[in-house]
Amino acid sequence: MSAPAAGPAAPGLVCAFAVTDTPVDEPALAAATGHEEGGPLRVLRVDGLFLVVQDVPAALFDEGALAERLGRPEDLERCARAHHRGVEAASGRGPVVPLPLATLYRGEERAREAVSCRRPVLEALLDRLRDRTEWAVKVHAAEPAAAAGPAGTPAGDGGGRAYLSRASARRRDRQDARARAASEAEAVDAELRRYAVAATRHRPQDERLTGLRAPQLLNAAYLVEDARREEFTAALARIDADGPRRGVRVTASGPWIPYSFARWDEEPAPDRPARADAASGGREVRA
Repeated sequence: MSAPAAGPAAPGLVCAFAVTDTPVDEPALAAATGHEEGGPLRVLRVDGLFLVVQDVPAALFDEGALAERLGRPEDLERCARAHHRGVEAASGRGPVVPLPLATLYRGEERAREAVSCRRPVLEALLDRLRDRTEWAVKVHAAEPAAAAGPAGTPAGDGGGRAYLSRASARRRDRQDARARAASEAEAVDAELRRYAVAATRHRPQDERLTGLRAPQLLNAAYLVEDARREEFTAALARIDADGPRRGVRVTASGPWIPYSFARWDEEPAPDRPARADAASGGREVRA
């Protein structure tokens, strides 16, 4: 009995990583890898812009399959790392606008249309990000000292009142320390903004993610001109040196690709409406 004829192959999807206005370094692109389930990274040219993309199988990247995969922490991390590799591959020679994680289109023409519809916004973003990088800064309150063992209530008249008075004083001290630390975090932010073109705040991270026993008071990103990098890092060094005295802990990292300042989903000019069907359930991709 002969085997049944194979049906048509399921159509693939195009996963888009980043847009740049500078020709992409082809050897670097060839050496880079995106999602391990997809094909090689490649470039689509659209109206003077360059879009780094990868062909990926619909069976693994359509709406249902992708939602299931991104719901698993290990797969979410793998996808995020693959996405970042694609963005890095586009950034070797000039500024890039990173696209949101898992930006998918049903074919090249949809991807090209998305870029073409957003070209004015993209060009403005690229001009804004040129010769600038992102720095991440986090400020935590100083970790509390180990608490002393519970004190017993002294015997005799007034013992209970004395115990309650000490407990109230400790509570006021903790409140005062938190208020001072919050004020110091604001001072750190104000100082760093002096050397940045723009700044934005992200939601503070939970202590389970930071691994610290102290609350995160500031989770900020700063867009810094390359020409002012030394000034910015010098300011960070001064703040870090003063941290123990101030009662806060400051950590910084960078320079990074400016993800926090590249808003691919901003509205285009009124005469250029966004029209790009996403692969995921027919949703619009704001591109």
